[in-house]
Amino acid sequence: TIFIIHTLVVRHYVEHCRLADEATIQGEAASQLAREQQPSPGVVAPYRPDSCSYSGRDLLKSFITAALNREEVIHVLCFDVSEEELKDGLKPSDTQRLHIHNAYSDPLGWTGHPNFTAQQFSLEDLTNLVKQTSHPKPAVLVIDSLSWILRHKTPPAVCQTLQQLRKGGAVRAVIGLLHTDMHQRGTVGSVCHLATSLISVAPGVKGKEAVARVTKRSKSGKVMQDEEIFCIAEDFTVTILSKASHAEHKTNSTEEEQADPTANLTFNLRLSDSELEAKQKLTLPFVFSKEKKTALLHPGPGSGRILYEPDANDDYDQEDPDDDLDV
Repeated sequence: TIFIIHTLVVRHYVEHCRLADEATIQGEAASQLAREQQPSPGVVAPYRPDSCSYSGRDLLKSFITAALNREEVIHVLCFDVSEEELKDGLKPSDTQRLHIHNAYSDPLGWTGHPNFTAQQFSLEDLTNLVKQTSHPKPAVLVIDSLSWILRHKTPPAVCQTLQQLRKGGAVRAVIGLLHTDMHQRGTVGSVCHLATSLISVAPGVKGKEAVARVTKRSKSGKVMQDEEIFCIAEDFTVTILSKASHAEHKTNSTEEEQADPTANLTFNLRLSDSELEAKQKLTLPFVFSKEKKTALLHPGPGSGRILYEPDANDDYDQEDPDDDLDV
């Protein structure tokens, strides 16, 4: 089973996310869902103002379009946008294999007749939901978005369900949209740890360009990272323009490499020119120099000879230790 969660983030200003009013509603007002539009607390980039045209949802639609072109069955849990908005731009002929489960109109089940709620995000409910359509191949599950589910269910429960979907075999792949600036780092890290592929999207410098930072994890544990500039056409076709420039990162790394760690010390670790010259001329005793090697392999005349004169003690016979036998 292939399990993919794509983290699609607009870092400088995330698209307006629909948040439900969680205040207690009593009496006749219980049937009315108070919804408000407010921006995510994203970081505004100094080089670019607000731009919702590079939201992660466009790239999410490109994944849906590509899966439909491969004649795959897709189930979409739609929390952030309505069904009409999600289908906008998709070919009508392809939507026959696209099953959208409306969690937008009543995500918390306040009306009593919800289509799908955040509390139904469990292995059993999702498996029954996918098996409602008869298809020989496992379907693709698209979650738009995981951020909504994480606001109403604990991160361990969400991660457990994702892990069970990965191993259960009910779905072939899981593609999720996650607004990372809405959650704590620990929550984002736990969800991303389950993914085999992560895509972080940020606006580009020119026009409709965007920058995608892709992280892939293989089964062997190898992690591959890449950064590309792309654009999305009106039919949600992704075109890779070029590799992202790393000139700024290289400049920063060069500056860090040239930094002198001995600059602000209270003692001197540097050598003067005379000290450096004396150090280079010094011959260490344990170094096997060329001169030593030549002297050992080519001895001079008259050197290295052993002169020995035998005496009576050298003529020793073990069979005649007293030297009294005349043989």
